[in-house]
Amino acid sequence: MPVSGPSLHLQNVSRHFGPVRAVDAVSLDIAAGSLVALVGLSGSGKSTLLKMINRLIEPDSGTILIDGEPVESDDPHILRRRIGYVFQNIGLFSHMTIGRNIAIGLELAGVKDGRANRVTDLLDLVELPRDMAARMPDQLSGGQRQRVGVARALATRPGLMLMDEPFGALDPVTRDKLTDQYKALHEKLGLTTIIVTHDMAEALYLADRILVMQDGQIRADATPGELLSGNVGAEAEALVAIPRAQAAHLIALSKST
Repeated sequence: MPVSGPSLHLQNVSRHFGPVRAVDAVSLDIAAGSLVALVGLSGSGKSTLLKMINRLIEPDSGTILIDGEPVESDDPHILRRRIGYVFQNIGLFSHMTIGRNIAIGLELAGVKDGRANRVTDLLDLVELPRDMAARMPDQLSGGQRQRVGVARALATRPGLMLMDEPFGALDPVTRDKLTDQYKALHEKLGLTTIIVTHDMAEALYLADRILVMQDGQIRADATPGELLSGNVGAEAEALVAIPRAQAAHLIALSKST
């Protein structure tokens, strides 16, 4: 059965690091089941905003609600069992098998029964061979390790997935394939997903809503179609111009051959 992804509400959320306003009074509503991309230049506040949702970073001020409940209602480790988190460097434990890496969240939660079956189900879900559970992380390719990272994040059946540049270190072919696979998983499981990416082309393809950040603020909030049509602000237009120019260049090259 699909997971029922939660809604998310942020009200005047801010975080400062010394004099730097990493996130500046952001207010935002994300509907259950959405797939939202956070885009912007390095230092725009994307990752800081993401990490405040699961309390890896605490806000200086403001309110964050998941399905109407403040995130501080639970201890951070309890909260994070309801939130999947996938990031670029994956962070698999090198001394653990793939099976134990996937099941580590269940182990920490005290779940004893059915862990092996859950690992098998998750390997099937991310399209990895079942016998991979016995391998070690250094025996896997980058794309395989990233699939394991997604499986691990899904182990405790979270409704909310936070993804911070999850495919950024992969080659383009593997990246495109995993993007397709994650989009299918998001829809199949009924998740709410927020993905941070610096790649506007990836955001346009993957997300149903795109938030453009600059200087800690949301400068544009639009669908991919609205962004491509223009009139959504200079910051968003500058980011959209990059994949548009790349596409035009490829078309010109194909006509010249």
